[in-house]
Amino acid sequence: MINHINLNLLRSLQVLIEECHVSRAAARLNLTQSAVSRQLGQLRELCDDPLLVRDGNRLLPTQRAQALLTKVNQVLLQADELFNDAPFEPESWQQEFVFASSDYVAQFIVPQIIPILGKRAPLLDFSYRLWQQEYLLNMQQLGIDLASTMLPEAPNHLSSIKIGEDQPVCLMRAEHPLSALSDWCADAIVSYPHLKVTGGGDKDTHADLALQELGLQRRVAVKVPFFSTAVKVLQETDLLMIVPDHIALNISQDASLVYRPLPFQCLMHQYWLMWHPKFDQDRGHEWMRNQVLDVMRISPKSIQII
Repeated sequence: MINHINLNLLRSLQVLIEECHVSRAAARLNLTQSAVSRQLGQLRELCDDPLLVRDGNRLLPTQRAQALLTKVNQVLLQADELFNDAPFEPESWQQEFVFASSDYVAQFIVPQIIPILGKRAPLLDFSYRLWQQEYLLNMQQLGIDLASTMLPEAPNHLSSIKIGEDQPVCLMRAEHPLSALSDWCADAIVSYPHLKVTGGGDKDTHADLALQELGLQRRVAVKVPFFSTAVKVLQETDLLMIVPDHIALNISQDASLVYRPLPFQCLMHQYWLMWHPKFDQDRGHEWMRNQVLDVMRISPKSIQII
């Protein structure tokens, strides 16, 4: 059988199983859909297994395909290492790199990353996606190379680095009736309607759970996708917003807003930089991770890396 298999066919097998979609696999492989369909037929014959089976409008991997994927990943990684003894040179690195995180990171951190990439890796194409919680289980299939978000613990199926932690706080306009209230309590927080930023991950569930334990519930009257919109709304209304401490600190420095610590116990936010384990030894990916981490370490807008 080995005489009929080459690395390109193994690569196609890897992508087909990851995507479970012939046209998406073809796009990733830079091949035509008909060429990938022919490869799938060849792979089915070689493996004596359908590999992908139709379930309604989608394709699902067989058990044989799932077992093969782990082995194929290992073989291709070893092949990359075998032929990649030359030092990595970011100046000649040419591909698209997809980073996903919150709109806060897009607004304050990404503008510090882009000039560095432009100078050190001028051929690299950088793409940013707004993080959504459902991406967590499908990062590889969605083509996301690197992501940062808040999670209670490190995801088992991904490689990750913990980059920091902080507490949620309550943000409001400087002249808000609660800004100088002496009797600052949980009842005061739920006495006013709240604003919620929906894009980029969960920022306030810890506070909601803590309020539930006290028999309280806040009313989220306004939902917006971006912090830039939220800041303008907060400055013009008596809405409150529960956000991580480092975000409140940075936003309040540039707007007429103030924040107060929550008057009840709440779990810490934990922040992670995450990627698929197949990139653990990838030199380009490792270089990119380090660029992102370096910016996060020095940026006054970022969570302070622990």
